[in-house]
Amino acid sequence: MSVDVHHIESGPAGAPPLVLSGSLGSTLRMWDPQVEALSTDFRVIRYDHRGHGGTPAPAGPYAMADLGGDVLRLLDRLGVERAHFAGLSLGGMVGQWLGVHAPERVDRLALLATSPYMGPPSIWRDRIAVVRERGAGALADAVVERWFTPAYAKEHPEEAARMRDGIAATDPEGYAGCCAAIEHHDVRGELDRIQAPTLVVAGADDAGTPPRGHGELIAERVPDARLVVLDDAAHLLSWQRAAKVNTLLAEHFAPTRG
Repeated sequence: MSVDVHHIESGPAGAPPLVLSGSLGSTLRMWDPQVEALSTDFRVIRYDHRGHGGTPAPAGPYAMADLGGDVLRLLDRLGVERAHFAGLSLGGMVGQWLGVHAPERVDRLALLATSPYMGPPSIWRDRIAVVRERGAGALADAVVERWFTPAYAKEHPEEAARMRDGIAATDPEGYAGCCAAIEHHDVRGELDRIQAPTLVVAGADDAGTPPRGHGELIAERVPDARLVVLDDAAHLLSWQRAAKVNTLLAEHFAPTRG
């Protein structure tokens, strides 16, 4: 059953709606670097996954259909029939699910630092066991190490610390439930069903979802998808390479784009 997710809107109410969906262990604040740049031309709708930030955590495990259903429920609540959608990591998996199973609700799609399949499933079962026993904080240091390049984390220690604290504060039920959704996520054979014009953005230094086998695979199988690989970018590329990502998203979602 879908839940009412916590969300924040920015930008003109009559502008084209653009939903931003974040990473596992993040809140809608991860999109702070994008809000000002995108809110001029779009009705930006950021939200927290179930069990993250201000969204309640129903008992898990969750499926990707549950997380996608939460987005559809949010769109219905806001009276939005069709929206652009940008998702990073887990958010990009939700975007893939929506593109496959609810194509009539997705206008244009941007998939950042994400994958159609992040196996083997045992990785996620192990994470679930750790989080249920010790909380999300037990994983926070290792996760943040993959979110930024070492040089960026060294130059911006306060940002890395803030992200680490955010992961640690994530509800264990919500974190574990979303891990279960990723464990069973596999749309490799369905990507050709996505009809929305799709931008794929990968980080050259992303150890979690490197371009090869992840972003490249999506771009190969989604009809007419465009792939951009960013240098000096790890997993949270929307933060580390914010200016470039903002330009890519604005151009991709612009009404004049062919």
